[in-house]
Amino acid sequence: MTAVLNPTASETAQLQELRQLVKQGPVKIVDAKGRKLQLPRPVLGLLDEILKNMQAGKGVSIVPEHQELTTQRAANMLGISRPFMVRLLEEDKLPFHMVGSHRRVYLKDLLAYKARRDKERHASIVRMARMEVKAGTYDKVVLPKGAVDR
Repeated sequence: MTAVLNPTASETAQLQELRQLVKQGPVKIVDAKGRKLQLPRPVLGLLDEILKNMQAGKGVSIVPEHQELTTQRAANMLGISRPFMVRLLEEDKLPFHMVGSHRRVYLKDLLAYKARRDKERHASIVRMARMEVKAGTYDKVVLPKGAVDR
C-alpha cells in the first residue's frame, strides 16, 4: 500500500495533533459499536513514522518484509545498475531465489544488505578521516607534484 499526501493546513494540524497523542503513550481506538482496543506499542511506532512522513508531505509505503523484488527494483532501491545487482547475487553477497528463470530478492534481505553496506561505508569514511588527521592533512589541500596553487 502506498499513500502520497500533500496535506492542507487543516490536515497538517490534525496530523500533528494525532502524532502528539501517539507519542504521549497508550492510545485506544473505538469502533462504531463503542468497543475499545488499546494499540500495541509496535503499532504506535509505525503509526508515528507514518504520521511524521505524511505531515512532511512525503509518500508512505507499507510493504511486507517478505515482499519479493525483481533485480531491477532491488537495484533501483540500492542506486546501482541491474547488472551490478545480478553480480552481487551471483557472488552470494545477497540471498536470492528463482521464480522460473527470474531472480527474486526478499525486501528484508535487501534492507539487511543495505544496512551492512552503509555501515561498512561509514566505517571506511571514519577510518580515512582518522588517517588524514593523524597525517596532519585532514584540513589541508594537498596538491599533486607540479600543480600550481592559484
